[in-house]
Amino acid sequence: MTRYAKRFWVLGAAMAGLAGYVDAIGFLKLDGLFVSFMSGNSTRLAVGVALGLPVAGIAMGLIAAFVGGVLAGTIVTTMAGARRKPATLIGVTVLLAGAAATDGRVSTGCTTALLAAAMGMANTLFQHDGEVSVGVTYMTGALVKFAQRLAAAILGGPRWAWLPYLLLWCGLVGGAVIGAIVYPRLGTASIAVAAGVAAMLTAYAAWLGPSDRVAARRAR
Repeated sequence: MTRYAKRFWVLGAAMAGLAGYVDAIGFLKLDGLFVSFMSGNSTRLAVGVALGLPVAGIAMGLIAAFVGGVLAGTIVTTMAGARRKPATLIGVTVLLAGAAATDGRVSTGCTTALLAAAMGMANTLFQHDGEVSVGVTYMTGALVKFAQRLAAAILGGPRWAWLPYLLLWCGLVGGAVIGAIVYPRLGTASIAVAAGVAAMLTAYAAWLGPSDRVAARRAR
């Protein structure tokens, strides 16, 4: 994150917030499974296989949908070139809108698969040389980098290089809190809200223009 201009920090934190919001909805719909946290789903898959529980199949389906979203997002970003951020977010918006349209009309599995695919695609938003440079749905790496940059600051290194990683984590947690509050009250409409937010972030990304690790100064 520190290699991007600060205006892209806002986009990253907002996407993490959207991911937290959607993941909280998925968690409540699936009674403890996730649509963006595949480490957790992988553990549930393994335990389910070992104990012969049906949750293993559900977890595997979510993982497959997430991987499919990453695959589709990578193809989109490669083809879109300099416009890859808004192109990716258009895909995320379409998938979230599809989830809202199917919620309550088809099986829960279909809706949550679309949510997982959207979250997989969201992780292709920030890329460099074909590799994900900022993960917006998984925070273990962000917390590790936060701690490392904070230690560096204490030892006399860049003073504020830890800040964007803290923003990512706060964004995800804040979004999850909002999702957990909103979903029981709004139901399907809460997923439509997520699609609307993704559409607004698409417009914001288009306004920001290309980033490709903009040569920004290190925060001090």
